[in-house]
Amino acid sequence: MLFDDTYKTITKQSEGLFKDKGSRFIAKTFPVTNEKEIKEILHDLRKQYHDARHHCFAYILGADKIAYRVNDDGEPSGTAGKTIYRQLLSYELTNILIVVIRYFGGTKLGIPGLINAYKSATKDALEKNEIIIKTVKDIYQIDYDYSVMNNVMKIIKDEKLEQIETDFQLKCKIVFSVRKSYTNRIYERFCKVDGLKIKFLRTV
Repeated sequence: MLFDDTYKTITKQSEGLFKDKGSRFIAKTFPVTNEKEIKEILHDLRKQYHDARHHCFAYILGADKIAYRVNDDGEPSGTAGKTIYRQLLSYELTNILIVVIRYFGGTKLGIPGLINAYKSATKDALEKNEIIIKTVKDIYQIDYDYSVMNNVMKIIKDEKLEQIETDFQLKCKIVFSVRKSYTNRIYERFCKVDGLKIKFLRTV
């Protein structure tokens, strides 16, 4: 069962292929986390496959899957980008980019043929990848006096928190990560420690 703070994504790059009436559809998958990465990948692929007719793609970003985009790159509307996107949805994936590069074979495939080609190439690439479930984590920083170190470390040990950065002086600092669904409980425990300050940094 998937909870609100988990999501499915891929672990690596992979490639799929579909051929029909001389046209070749090369699907390439990439694990991504932001639009800057995506732009660089698209730029590199256009240079590498500069002689291809189309570079159609779809991507989804974030655990909430709100950020997404589809692009038909000159193919009939709805045949390519949306077809790729629907495959991502059917596999419940995010933080992923798929680009399908088409070399035209001289024979038009028609709308049903194009949809089948982009779907088949995308599916082939996904089936050659590894899909994993990842957990959404919040990163926090706590600052406190050395005198309350025992109280702080007890919470960290009890809750099995991952320490990312530590600095133990008269004034101490720890940066830690916590599973998003546990955040409220951890936050409240730290707030009860005398003089401790807790600050949210980011979500990963």
